[in-house]
Amino acid sequence: MDSEYDVIVIGAGAAGENAADRAVKGGLSAALVESDLVGGACSYWACEPSKALLRPGAALRAARSVAGAREAVTGSLDIPQVLARRDAAVNSWDDTSQAEWVSGAGIELVRGRARLSGARRVVVSDDRGDHFTLTARHAVVLATGSAPAVPRIPGLHDVPFWTTKEATSTHEVPESLVVLGGGVAGTELAQAFGRLGARVTVVARGPLLSAFPVDARGLVAEGLAADGVEVIENTSAELVENTDDGAVRVSLPGGRALEAARLLVATGRRPALDGLGLPAFGVEPVSMRVDETGRVQGLSWLYAVGDCSGGPKLTHQGKYQARITGDAIAARARGELARNETAQAWSPWARTADRLAVPQVVFTDPEIGMVGLSEEEAWEAGLRVRPIAVPLNVAAASLHAEDYSGWAQLLIDEDLRTVVGACFAGPDVAELLHAATVAIVGEVPLDRLWHAVPAFPTLSEVWLRLLEAYGV
Repeated sequence: MDSEYDVIVIGAGAAGENAADRAVKGGLSAALVESDLVGGACSYWACEPSKALLRPGAALRAARSVAGAREAVTGSLDIPQVLARRDAAVNSWDDTSQAEWVSGAGIELVRGRARLSGARRVVVSDDRGDHFTLTARHAVVLATGSAPAVPRIPGLHDVPFWTTKEATSTHEVPESLVVLGGGVAGTELAQAFGRLGARVTVVARGPLLSAFPVDARGLVAEGLAADGVEVIENTSAELVENTDDGAVRVSLPGGRALEAARLLVATGRRPALDGLGLPAFGVEPVSMRVDETGRVQGLSWLYAVGDCSGGPKLTHQGKYQARITGDAIAARARGELARNETAQAWSPWARTADRLAVPQVVFTDPEIGMVGLSEEEAWEAGLRVRPIAVPLNVAAASLHAEDYSGWAQLLIDEDLRTVVGACFAGPDVAELLHAATVAIVGEVPLDRLWHAVPAFPTLSEVWLRLLEAYGV
């Protein structure tokens, strides 16, 4: 193993892999340091296993929504097969294939835990207790992901509880489950376990899926209710404790108490920056900031990508950031981008989409897909916007499912007559989202967008209805 590389990336999740790959493709050498499985949380304990758990229930519901298919469905979900399919999706938590990809990409994989010991210097401690130092000629990239943010609830740390990691990797379906947290992860897993047969209650500190429009999250709430999932909104747990029979009791305001076989804490995530030695370089993890290229404020050689960088905690966005940062580091090494130069918006070295076009999907049934600015964000940015919303009741909807219910909204910049935000809610609407992302990133004028004819009969016909509602 060499001890000196052009770039050292700490963390071999999706973002770290992409940062190292782009640096190598830019002509640099790179080492990737990882203390856990190569591929990161998304591959093994988050995005992929959770969607594997959700998909069988959605497929069964879809079949039961169409005459002819409905009559062919005679049973319920086969839980062992659902869990086996999840195991296959995560390669049974074996990262051999991911490690082989790293090697094939020309990246040096270093197993161990990393800590910054100086400018461009990283000390790695391996499982044997050995320590060795790596030096970066150009940059060190932090790609350490995020960790669960566990709330301060009396008694919580005295009882066993799941985080999303345990929930997505479990080989049991509990008889009952209380979920603390009404965000994306908590809502998705509540429905997954509800459809697998658990009695599920969600306790949300605010409204369920509060980051999304009311009409969209209302459809998801209806879907959860149809699956027998109870949602308690605008409520925080006051006490968590074990019961005499080994269950968990969650006490709520007003004297109500919930008891369940398992407790899932899904109350958000925080950047995983502990133990890296950042304070020695004047960087406090809770307030770390990065510029458009991903460079940490105040340090010319340190970059951060993905969840740990403080931006959107989404795998696809972390990979986008990593590609930008890897390219920026290579460009600076070649002299194409000055060391102190700020990259221009939408250039190959600027993470502009982080501010203006972040796509996100709630993979419940029905789904929510949203991208761009909210109405509040747009007004705060000084834009004069107009929301346009219609029911998603085009011809394809009734063909898709007899009981199809959906909703769609565009947010229009009235001065530029371009789309700056979009949201879709309904079964299988995630595939509508990229068209909205392209429209926002491309700043496509509505008069030109009018000529983008949606095929009939597809759900995309809702674009036509939205533009008609606006008055094009």
